[in-house]
Amino acid sequence: MSVLNAGQRAAAAAMADELAAALTAPPLLNFGDDYSPSSPRWRDQSLSKGAAGVAVLHGLRAQSGLADVEPVHAWLARATRDDLTAGPGAGLWFGAPALAFTLHNAAPSSYPSAMASLDAGVTQLVQTRLQTAHARIDAEQRPSQYEFDLTRGLVGLGAYLLNRDPGRDLVRRVLAYLVRLTEPVDAADEAGASAPGWWTHDSSAFDRDPAFAAGEANFGMAHGCSGPLAFLAVATRAGVVVEGQSTAIERICRWLEGWRQEDPAGPWWPERITVEELRTGRPHQGGPLRPSWCYGTPGLARAQQLAALALGDRVRQHAAEAALARCLADPVQLARVTDPALCHGWAGLLATAWYAADDAVTSAIADHLPHLLGTLLTHARDAPPEALPGLIEGRAGIALTLHTLATGTAGGWPACLLLN
Repeated sequence: MSVLNAGQRAAAAAMADELAAALTAPPLLNFGDDYSPSSPRWRDQSLSKGAAGVAVLHGLRAQSGLADVEPVHAWLARATRDDLTAGPGAGLWFGAPALAFTLHNAAPSSYPSAMASLDAGVTQLVQTRLQTAHARIDAEQRPSQYEFDLTRGLVGLGAYLLNRDPGRDLVRRVLAYLVRLTEPVDAADEAGASAPGWWTHDSSAFDRDPAFAAGEANFGMAHGCSGPLAFLAVATRAGVVVEGQSTAIERICRWLEGWRQEDPAGPWWPERITVEELRTGRPHQGGPLRPSWCYGTPGLARAQQLAALALGDRVRQHAAEAALARCLADPVQLARVTDPALCHGWAGLLATAWYAADDAVTSAIADHLPHLLGTLLTHARDAPPEALPGLIEGRAGIALTLHTLATGTAGGWPACLLLN
């Protein structure tokens, strides 16, 4: 595998330093009484968009000896200035679980009593969610995407638990639930028994397309079947396995293989499908869209590569790595990336390729890393100063990606994207 040279690592380090310096102190904001998802008050508890995510950046930089700890504590104070959310909207990217993930990775030994309290809260939340999910399966009903997804569902909560304490029985209980999730549900609805167990009754696309009135099968890492696949695979590689886990991985892999589309520029997958597309076996999407971590070929290919590694399947590993390498070589797809962030921008593309290259059997993915790094460095300042500061959708994630490449160290932060 080709590696970044000293000059490239130095450039990454310099930009990481610059971006981190601009995030040293939380801005002075008068929050008022606004609790809407777009408000700064709401963002405090957001790993994705706000203060919690910035604390992760500064915590890992401090642990690497590149910064002091004052910014860590300042951003943690901002993140916890209001009561933490542990209700229906809480998950890995927001609320109490997000703060638990942040504290564990940014300041693992600084606040033991707070960490214990957060662990207890997350444990109760996971137990309640599991009970509700199993009752839903027993009733042969379809799930909401937020039952299982990475952002606020059980996949994300499981990712936190695996990152925090892989030996806990609760991790295995989440895995056992995901095994059940992959089993067909004979629900009395339009989707019918042909739909996979992760076919959701809700769809974020319904507002703009009534074809999704009967729900959807989402393929992405953030909200679709690639998230459960990646978590099942990462847990397997960590030696945390329950009955049926390899079968569940196989089910999702076969689904993805069945919906794999061929294109002169390389394989691709639809972002989501409707009931009509399920019945015909053909997606309406005409070709690959934005090559993002969250919905595009890079995230899906990495999930399938992780699955192949977990099962020791070299054929699937080669196929996943070839799909990613061909995507990275296609200027038409790359031109669709329009921002520098992790979720659907250059940082996410680079981070995904970085971890995939480290596991790959050839240098085909690694060969693209210098170009991807150069492009991210070019666009790293594109976000205006008032833009989101957080980890997954903001400037902290750009800085942390560059820090990881510059130092060759990551800490546990990639767990929030199931990259490793």
